[in-house]
Amino acid sequence: MTTGTDLTQRQCEPCNTNVPSLSEPEIQAHMTALDEAWQLSANHDSIERHYSVKGFAKAVYLANLAAWLADQEGHHPDISFGWGYCTIVFTTHDTHGLTLNDFICAQKMDKLTAQQD
Repeated sequence: MTTGTDLTQRQCEPCNTNVPSLSEPEIQAHMTALDEAWQLSANHDSIERHYSVKGFAKAVYLANLAAWLADQEGHHPDISFGWGYCTIVFTTHDTHGLTLNDFICAQKMDKLTAQQD
């Protein structure tokens, strides 16, 4: 079991209803490897990150970045955006819960959006 580690070198696996959702301990371990801005839903079936940005164009750029990542991974988040914000939600609809794919994509999104010092 791979938990709480760098998943950015992994690729998402095709999902279906036979893929089990992660257990509560697995979810908690993977949450520790994400940026603290990611929030676990109350029923633990999705993770969400809200980005605050200046203006509309930067929100569109973030939405496009998330869409590009989704296309690369074959795992698609729910994305909402508008002036000053972009929100990304990962869940695995086939399993009605969280799978490793959600955490792979969230970590990759963290890496893509990390601030450069």
